[in-house]
Amino acid sequence: MKMMPLERRGLSSSRLALGCMGFGGSWNAEEAYTSEHVLQAERAIDAALSVGITFFDHADIYTRGKAESVFGRVLKQRPGLREQIVLQSKAGIQLAEDDLPGRYNFSKEHILPAVDGILERLGTEYIDILLLHRPDPLMEPDEIAEAFTRLKLSGKVLNFGVSNMSPGQIRFLQRALPDPIVVNQIEMSLLRHDWIDHGMHVNQKAGLNDSFPEGLMEFMQMENIQIQAWGPLAQGRFSGRVSENASEAELKTAELVQELAKRNETTPESIVLAWLMKHPALVQPVIGTVNPERIVACKDAVRQAELMTRDEWYTLLHNARPANKPK
Repeated sequence: MKMMPLERRGLSSSRLALGCMGFGGSWNAEEAYTSEHVLQAERAIDAALSVGITFFDHADIYTRGKAESVFGRVLKQRPGLREQIVLQSKAGIQLAEDDLPGRYNFSKEHILPAVDGILERLGTEYIDILLLHRPDPLMEPDEIAEAFTRLKLSGKVLNFGVSNMSPGQIRFLQRALPDPIVVNQIEMSLLRHDWIDHGMHVNQKAGLNDSFPEGLMEFMQMENIQIQAWGPLAQGRFSGRVSENASEAELKTAELVQELAKRNETTPESIVLAWLMKHPALVQPVIGTVNPERIVACKDAVRQAELMTRDEWYTLLHNARPANKPK
């Protein structure tokens, strides 16, 4: 069996990750998290661990820091848990405040205190991976390298990655960094399948509207960078939560997902994730839910990815975008 890039680097063998954006309650800065939110996080963490998920994904802005604080409360209650899991968080987004709009900030003056805040909220001395949260047009690789070096030497961050970046942006950044970029987290799902379309539409008119970065999938595989997929369950559109504005393609795909789940005696969630994980890039889906039942429903995804045939994979893709048949 092929090993994920993170596994080849000795960082993690967890094929799925749990995204913690929903931890901590609302995004209202005036509303504090409660003991019920801590219990909710604890149940989600236990559900993840029960199906072999040991990788947890955060960001300093999630519920305005409350997601990390709630997770930190759980870690404090279970002293031995920290060393059994991989913690990843992100920094670089500044939310709108007063007269200032939402913006990005990869300056050393922002990154260093942001990481201190992450560590304080999580109640840990280090995080395994820090991601730069979306591209900052004003980023200066040498300054970022200085910040990363200080974080690495202090033991606060062990590895570094990015999110939503193109090959050119990663190369631009990597040229100044002493350590390799180990992760790029991007939106990928059976609903958001432009990462597949881009490669299939080479030399076709259909490719004129593709916006996915040129060569990104191939670049990350060549550079041994872990591809993480955010939004991999597509908000449940194919596994039970039908949108009011669902297209014919979505309804048709959801029907096929249900059919495959029934035939293979598994869950729709596992089929949806298996479609992503079937790709040879060994995508690591980051499932974003606090619902223990939905987390457990993903447990069969790895096996289903191994069992899924080419015909099933292409039929799912065809149903998701029936207007764009392979030629």
